Amino acid sequence: MISKEEIEKLNRELNQCSAEEVLTYFLHTYKGRIALASSLGIEDQVLTDMIVKISSDTKIFTLDTGRLFPETYRLIEKTNEKYGIKLDVYFPDYKGVEGLVKKDGINGFYSGIDQRKACCWVRKIEPLQRAFKGLDVWICGLRHEQSVTRKDLHLLEWDQANGLIKLNPLINYSEEQVWEYIHNQQVPYNKLHDKGFPSIGCQPCTRAVEPGEDVRAGRWWWENPNNKECGLHRKS
Repeated sequence: MISKEEIEKLNRELNQCSAEEVLTYFLHTYKGRIALASSLGIEDQVLTDMIVKISSDTKIFTLDTGRLFPETYRLIEKTNEKYGIKLDVYFPDYKGVEGLVKKDGINGFYSGIDQRKACCWVRKIEPLQRAFKGLDVWICGLRHEQSVTRKDLHLLEWDQANGLIKLNPLINYSEEQVWEYIHNQQVPYNKLHDKGFPSIGCQPCTRAVEPGEDVRAGRWWWENPNNKECGLHRKS
């Protein structure tokens, strides 16, 4: 287990490095024990492009909750075709889903935060924990400006809940920089982004946003902004 002091030291040393330089260091240092957990958003598509160019055999996985948009499924295929890879896709345990639906109903997540978090646990957290087996580092597409819950994050953090190093190579990127990379490198992206969806999750829990709204306002829009995390990025 890496110490708090070591994480702080790496944050200082890598603070001025580019995302590609940071990835190169970690992909080589933790080869075989590092993976990108991709939500298939624009940030993770940028990271996929960078990772494949640095070390094409790095594990890249995504979670299929069973409630995704058709456009998201098409993006999985386009990404595989573009880079000549096969994203690892993890699914929720069917018994867990059946129990959840029996208890809370097919759309019980609208009823309250506890019900929504229970749904996220079954459909996202449990399969994520399976995907983490054998890893020391997980790469994320988190950025400071995405939401109020992410403004204090660092490039490198210790994920106490999962016992892993969490690496955020794009932490200081602006949305403009992400899109510039997407267009310059011709990276495939979810076409819902062109229809007012800056952040895309499960179909029942995601809506388009209005001009001037926070980029994550369309995620779990019926909740307070300070609660808008599914549990994937729990603070230690």
